[in-house]
Amino acid sequence: MAASVYSAIIAITSELAPQGIAKSRFNAADQYHYRSIDDVLDRLSPLLAKHRLCILPRVLERSETERAGLGEGLLLQVTLKIAFELVSADDGSSHTVEAFGEALDHADKGSAKAMSAAYKSAMLQTFCIPVSGEDADAASPRLHRPQVTAEPMQGWEAWMRDIADIVGVCETEQALRLLQDRNRKLLVALSRAEPELYRTLGEAVSKRQQDLKTSAGPKPKDKQAARAKTRAKSAVRESEQVDNV
Repeated sequence: MAASVYSAIIAITSELAPQGIAKSRFNAADQYHYRSIDDVLDRLSPLLAKHRLCILPRVLERSETERAGLGEGLLLQVTLKIAFELVSADDGSSHTVEAFGEALDHADKGSAKAMSAAYKSAMLQTFCIPVSGEDADAASPRLHRPQVTAEPMQGWEAWMRDIADIVGVCETEQALRLLQDRNRKLLVALSRAEPELYRTLGEAVSKRQQDLKTSAGPKPKDKQAARAKTRAKSAVRESEQVDNV
């Protein structure tokens, strides 16, 4: 009798095969579409429960290397070799899949990011998850040297606050877009050097856009005042015509 672990793998693969998981996310900084770890977990978790299959990770190797970031920043490159043991809850049969995960981080999230990368890679290959009808090899981007944008003299945090202040006084969405276009290179550099500051600035832009949409067009009281002003002007013109007779 075949081990239940392989029956579970085949069953999950057959359920994922028709639709797959689309590359619905977009990395604006590096210009590519991708499937996030959350996309994989959202689709895979209910199927693992349904077919009684456990995924048990075990770190086999870990290495850490310091990399130079923008300005005086320091990045940590973490590489993990992980064994994922697939275990059937029906008969205890198991199969182990190994994968590498790499990640860069400026704080303490390098290992967590590398774990997610290894898990996503292992699951996509183990269950042969397609890209929802897209051709992964339709384009072959050419490698090029990254254009490093220098950190502003006042530092990223102060620069972000200055831009956020300007965002707060933009009177139109066109002004917001112009501000983003003029600072595009620095915004891309900020997203790589300080993701949290970049996210904070993005929230400020989104809030300002929403405020501008909410305030677009005259409000009911403003309309009444405009009509009253128009009537007053008409009355003045009529009075002037009477005086001239």
